[in-house]
Amino acid sequence: MADQKAILKVGEKELELPIYSGTAGQDVIDVRTLGASGYFTFDPGFMATGSCESEITYIDGNKGVLLHRGYSIEELARDADYIEVCYMLLHGEAPSKEQYEEFKHTITRHTLVHDQVNNFFRGFRRDAHPMAMLCGTVGALSSFYHDDLDISDPEQRLRSAYRLVAKMPTLVAMCYKYNIGQPFVYPRNDLSYAANFLNMMFSVPAEKYQISAAVERAMDRIFILHADHEQNASTSTVRLAGSSGANPYACIAAGVASLWGPAHGGANEACLNMLEEIGSVDRIPEFIAKAKDKNDPFRLMGFGHRVYKNYDPRATVMRESCHEVLKELNVNDPLLDVAMELERIALSDPYFAEKKLFPNVDFYSGIILKAIGIPTNMFTCIFALARTVGWISHWHEMLSQPGQKIGRPRQLYTGHAQRPYTPLKK
Repeated sequence: MADQKAILKVGEKELELPIYSGTAGQDVIDVRTLGASGYFTFDPGFMATGSCESEITYIDGNKGVLLHRGYSIEELARDADYIEVCYMLLHGEAPSKEQYEEFKHTITRHTLVHDQVNNFFRGFRRDAHPMAMLCGTVGALSSFYHDDLDISDPEQRLRSAYRLVAKMPTLVAMCYKYNIGQPFVYPRNDLSYAANFLNMMFSVPAEKYQISAAVERAMDRIFILHADHEQNASTSTVRLAGSSGANPYACIAAGVASLWGPAHGGANEACLNMLEEIGSVDRIPEFIAKAKDKNDPFRLMGFGHRVYKNYDPRATVMRESCHEVLKELNVNDPLLDVAMELERIALSDPYFAEKKLFPNVDFYSGIILKAIGIPTNMFTCIFALARTVGWISHWHEMLSQPGQKIGRPRQLYTGHAQRPYTPLKK
């Protein structure tokens, strides 16, 4: 039952629309009956439209709140690991010790990809963008599991989810290794999720890769802090593709493609590009002045956030890891010096405080990835790796809900009215 009703007056006609309240957040007006009355809503970018009902993630951008299944992101990033977060996103509750160990065992033993996947990579140009390779290989996974793709079966859906969470680090590392001409590295079952990924990225047959504890923890936090973010563009893409009945691998490939767009998944890469443009600490005042000039199009990337109008709740924890990594690695890189000075200014200059332009999670994650040697063209692949569990959780939730229909947005048509066609004279 609706909590209350909204009365919409259109000319002489009054339309009664139900209003529903969720656990938290804004109430929603149910406009599904408008079409029968001859009207649709018009909301480009869906900035005021609730596209679905979900129990997974809640965001309050004004208060700087991000909850996964009711658990705050700050607590999860400090006290949980990525495997725990994956379990709760998929299953709705934090795992018991026994459930955690069983889930971890399952994910660990699904990290290998079929050996024939190697052949897909050989079909790509050596200098192909890693996201191009990732799009193709994720979608191609469906060809290896075609007998286990009944999306009406909850057990098969979960098996697909486990495979994707397990195999995504392997595929992302393969994209990197192929790109730089090194042999693929097989996953190791004795390592944590984050440590295994780092090993597949950086170890070579000639020598072992020494995994820093600070870097391992920072990578795990990057995964946690990017695991899900409500109904963003890529998640909505996965849901829309899934509403057609497409298989889970195709849906996640669609999410990867959407994330590849620079307006969505490229924020930390844009931040590094900005640092390269600044170049040195002595040029920072010049760029700060440009950022404050209303008539200058220059923007400081990695500061402020479209959703979080106060502060990004993920940034505080990421900042801790950022400084831990820089201290442990003692990397001598002028760009990291620029980043740290920019951070100091942003946290002390009243202009940034007034405008709520605090460093966000992309600022710190970009610095960490740069410090540990990951090239900028791999940043969005790592984002996709982390976000896979969020995508597949939303896909699974959507298919679990009764009465789901294929997505079919409407439009405000502004083209020609019907007109006669004049045949060409031949």
